Amino acid sequence: MTFFCVGKMPPNVMDGFQTVLQFFMSQKSTIGYSFMALLTIGGERVFSMVSFQCPCNHDQNFAYGMAFLLGPAAVLLVLGLFTNTRLWRLYTGCCLGPSKLCPRGNCFGCLKVLLNIVSGACVAPIMWLSVALLNGTFYECAVSGLDDNLVVDLFCVNKTLQCREELAHVPCDRSKLSPSERMELLLMFRAQSQILGWCIIIIAAVVGLCGTCYTNCRSKVSYLQLTFWKRYVQKEKERFDAYAADYSTKLAERNLKSFFENKPPEPFPFPNHHAWEQISELYMYTRSEQCYSTLQRYVEGKDHEDYNSEMKPVMDMEREMEMS
Repeated sequence: MTFFCVGKMPPNVMDGFQTVLQFFMSQKSTIGYSFMALLTIGGERVFSMVSFQCPCNHDQNFAYGMAFLLGPAAVLLVLGLFTNTRLWRLYTGCCLGPSKLCPRGNCFGCLKVLLNIVSGACVAPIMWLSVALLNGTFYECAVSGLDDNLVVDLFCVNKTLQCREELAHVPCDRSKLSPSERMELLLMFRAQSQILGWCIIIIAAVVGLCGTCYTNCRSKVSYLQLTFWKRYVQKEKERFDAYAADYSTKLAERNLKSFFENKPPEPFPFPNHHAWEQISELYMYTRSEQCYSTLQRYVEGKDHEDYNSEMKPVMDMEREMEMS
């Protein structure tokens, strides 16, 4: 009888596992966008096959098709803005302190940050529009309900008057047109939809490439320092979450112990409101100080109380530098 002893994994296996894990951790953005693309494709297929039923009449086709084409894109845009940490870092408290939103003399930086936030939130809606247009189902229903004479003349050129009357019924099987005419119109609608889809993809890719090139060209630090900066921001966020969970647990235990034992609470070191305000600001790199975040700038300051948030810009001019 042979016995198998289960022990520690061999060093070479552990090294290989760590290498794979580090690769996936370094490619989190790519993996996230790929997963988002798969969800978008799956969601579009579910909408097309399960819930979408074109009404096939002149009065409802356009509104119904555009609702399915643009509605999910609008929802994804709102969700992208709602889940964007940079937006809430910029927006929180700006009603009571407008200087947090646009510091003195830095309105251009404010607009640039907002542009970066909106462009990041537009990734999912662009994916949805591209997938939906490449499929063509929603576009076929929407464009078949147009009543504009120029559009109808374009679709029904060199065709009978019946084409104009039955155009809204083309996406359905109850059209009175011949199968060849109906298929010709469907292919025309689908070709137009796919052309629009590819135009959106190409424009988004070109704009993204130009934006990345411009950002890197205007970078105030070298490529290696930029790489280090992004790694530091990521690690600082991870450790901040861990420290926040640990300290919130200790504070809750201390307060509960004081309550149930009916005695004064033990001293507990905790940052004041002014400190929280300073480290919550968005950070902009300046060559006069070797800091990589508002947290580092705060802890390395000679006198924390003398820090004036209105005299220094609080928004990140470089998209990669912001804590998200």
